[in-house]
Amino acid sequence: MTTTAEGAIAPPRHTPRLLFRQLLAHPAGSILLVFVILQVACITWALLHPDDFRYLSPQNLAILMRAIPVLGCLALGVGVLMIAGEFDLSVGSVYALTAIVMAVQVDAGMSAFIAAPLAIAIGLGIGVLNGLITLKFGLPSFIVTLGGLMFWRGAVLLYNGAVQVRFDPEPAFTGLFAGTLFGLNAAFLWFLALVFAFYLLMHRHKFGNHVFATGGNRPAATAIGINTGRVKIIAFAIAGGMAAFAGILATARVGSVQPGQGTGLELQAIAACVIGGLSLHGGRGSVIGIFLGAMMIHTITNVLLLLRAPGFYLEMFIAMLIVGAAILNQFIERKGTA
Repeated sequence: MTTTAEGAIAPPRHTPRLLFRQLLAHPAGSILLVFVILQVACITWALLHPDDFRYLSPQNLAILMRAIPVLGCLALGVGVLMIAGEFDLSVGSVYALTAIVMAVQVDAGMSAFIAAPLAIAIGLGIGVLNGLITLKFGLPSFIVTLGGLMFWRGAVLLYNGAVQVRFDPEPAFTGLFAGTLFGLNAAFLWFLALVFAFYLLMHRHKFGNHVFATGGNRPAATAIGINTGRVKIIAFAIAGGMAAFAGILATARVGSVQPGQGTGLELQAIAACVIGGLSLHGGRGSVIGIFLGAMMIHTITNVLLLLRAPGFYLEMFIAMLIVGAAILNQFIERKGTA
């Protein structure tokens, strides 16, 4: 603070250094900075070398818009649960199971507009089951959902065997989830709409406040009247429902379902959340950070593919990004509590 000649207190000066510190203090500040730098570098290189690095080509942008929503929707559900202080390692298996159920039912003559809500209901139910087991028996959600990962993966094979299922819904359903609108992929528009909805839920609604309070300090949240058990079960249900919705988007895009699809997606979703600034201890994070984390993973993947880098380079870069983000998040948390 400074004082004027008349003795009044002048507002603080927003120097670039102060603004930079405020940016880094935000849960998504660091990833936003890195993401902007990466985009500027990619766009600049694409403009300088349009034939060798086709980052801005319509075909490449279309590929990105088709790929991002699946991981992004999974990460939104997982992220809400992480903020509540829990994990779900079963979302990849739920993603595959619900997609298989939807495709089999459509193949048997059911309308996709009925089969898709059925798949989402199954995902919600599995999420609630995970939450009830976790809370009822006082078990770590990591262990409960690790068991769920293997159980529901086996359920896929029990339900339909190790065979691919074709998905041929009504044209209206395909257009709604895999078509284009104003030149943009429908799945990407769904993802953007969900990001906005989750932003309102988590940052502009009391439920979001309850989720942050539950993940940050459960005893204190209980003391002020928050039903933390109910909050956690709803968060588990959201994770399961979003896994099912991601399966719907992927199946509508490809037109078939593989029993093994979704393997490893649960770890990528958690990685997107960690990269996006979510705390592994719960109570800290943002929807914007989750969005940027999913975008970052696919941007790096896309850049490495355009550069024709070996596949293991991708895993190495993502691994370094995850560890680096976790270290930075830990540093920010410690500095915030100092």
